[in-house]
Amino acid sequence: MEGDQRTAEITDKRLLRGARTRATVLRQAVDIASLDGLEGLSFGRLAADTGLSKAGIQTLFRTKEALQLAAVDYARDRFVAAVVEPARSEPHGVARLRALIEHWMVYAETPLFTGGCFRVATMAEYDSKPGPIRDALFRDQRDWVRLLARELRAAAAAGEIAELDADLAAFQIDAVLCATNTALRLGDPEAADRARRIVEGFLAPA
Repeated sequence: MEGDQRTAEITDKRLLRGARTRATVLRQAVDIASLDGLEGLSFGRLAADTGLSKAGIQTLFRTKEALQLAAVDYARDRFVAAVVEPARSEPHGVARLRALIEHWMVYAETPLFTGGCFRVATMAEYDSKPGPIRDALFRDQRDWVRLLARELRAAAAAGEIAELDADLAAFQIDAVLCATNTALRLGDPEAADRARRIVEGFLAPA
């Protein structure tokens, strides 16, 4: 019985160590990808940057594509935690939409990733390359735009704003945010305020 318990403890420690190593690698991977794209990821570069062994990292992720997909998912989780989750305390409609935009601004201005918005930094790299990585990036793009559209519909249904094509407006707002990310990376000090004014144009009272 004691031997079984000791084996379980060793297994738990190994799993915990593996989870910590994975998180360390992925934190570095998303920063690299936000600067140099997902093609810039390699086991050797991550080993050099983190001080971990190349063999150990490769054991965790097996293939470069698996590493890239894990980085996309990790970036998505961090985006949701930084932008989407904090806005959920606000009621559906204008209040939640404004909260989403404000949290996105913090996400881009701070920024959460070294190269700014992860999706903007990586989408163009794969928009013409069919496959699982493109599918994962498109999934995140689609979910974000749908979230914006849902809050625009809620605002219109509640009479907070004038009736509008929510899908079109969400597409336009996302396009503004993507352009804002680029402007911020180029050092435009007025980019965020400009984006806020554009978004407010969609939120005129009914």
